[in-house]
Amino acid sequence: MGKSSNVIVRRRRVFYIPGYDPIHPRRYRELYRTEGAEQANISGYEIDLAAKKPGSGPYGWHVSGRIEGGETETNVEVLVWSDIVRDSMSNTIQATYVQLARTAWTYIGSGALWRLMKLRKGPVIAALYPVLFLIGQLALALLMAWGLGQAIALFLPWWVGFAGLAVVPPVLMWFRKMDGKFFAYYLMHDYAYSAASKGENPPELEARMSEFGARIAAALKEDVDEVLVVGHSSGAHLAVSILSDVIRAGLVPEDGPALSFLSLGQVVPMVSFLPRAFRLRADLAYLSARTELTWVDVTAPGDGCSFALCDPVSVSGVAPEDKRWPLVVSAAFTQTLSPERWQELRWRFFRLHFQYLCAFDRPGDYDYFRITAGPKTLAARYEGRSPSKSRIEGAVNKFPQIAP
Repeated sequence: MGKSSNVIVRRRRVFYIPGYDPIHPRRYRELYRTEGAEQANISGYEIDLAAKKPGSGPYGWHVSGRIEGGETETNVEVLVWSDIVRDSMSNTIQATYVQLARTAWTYIGSGALWRLMKLRKGPVIAALYPVLFLIGQLALALLMAWGLGQAIALFLPWWVGFAGLAVVPPVLMWFRKMDGKFFAYYLMHDYAYSAASKGENPPELEARMSEFGARIAAALKEDVDEVLVVGHSSGAHLAVSILSDVIRAGLVPEDGPALSFLSLGQVVPMVSFLPRAFRLRADLAYLSARTELTWVDVTAPGDGCSFALCDPVSVSGVAPEDKRWPLVVSAAFTQTLSPERWQELRWRFFRLHFQYLCAFDRPGDYDYFRITAGPKTLAARYEGRSPSKSRIEGAVNKFPQIAP
């Protein structure tokens, strides 16, 4: 595993990089507070959370853990890009339908969609869902317009071509208002954000990633035992590039804290399979061979929104000969959740996508709270752990180039 696998962690810095999420980061603090308390009760350890971490700085909280015979103090910081997400979601209804057409063409026209389907159908279905649902909304609105026009034509025949169309905007506006239940607009904006530049990071995101890298590099100079970067969903591929930049710049001290990377529920192929994702593919190849860090990738086949057990480096076609990372393991929801709990959650797809950050009532060797608040480094916790036997490593990407 990575360096310092034998270090006892008494002080830790955790940097959490969310996925494409417009919600205020307090959501993650509350999730950690409630789920951490539940996991501690199930597993027999103690976690105390303070609403604010000591000192000034971006959003975060402080955790005191008494786990596995050790006492650990952890400062958790959310690397916030929700403002960028909100700005990207501020399109009109009409603009969203234009975005839909462009995004569908990017994935279908490039051939990326068919290759993604060879890996996991779940996330591809999740990608197609907003396209089909938004088209269905428009079709329903037009059908209602036609029906209203036919009804009016019985009394005012000369209005038949126009009267019904008045119903289209209100119907579409109602669907958008209810998107908190349907998630069609949200998912459409999510996929469109990467597809708009065919896999390149927009300038505003690159600037924010540079800021994130500076904060991580500063933490590596602090008197802590481990710096742990957690990337969830889309945050996983941001973390790959951020950590690659930090290491390339020589900002990882040889005698500094252990550097660890935990990717959860990753959707890396949705970006790395796009034609102009040169930066991400190069970073995947680079990071996979580094000795400065430990990288563990955790997914679960029960999470239909992630590319479960797909080695993000190998399937992207950029695995170097000296590849070391990631260690691909399964959170195995059907085993780590009781049958009753699994039955309760199995059709709640978005909730399952966040299960990695939640309590398990039959925990296995993956426990988010032991990892973030316990006395072992990520390297020590997974020392000797074999990768999942059912992992997918075949290169299926049509665009494996790492430079234009």
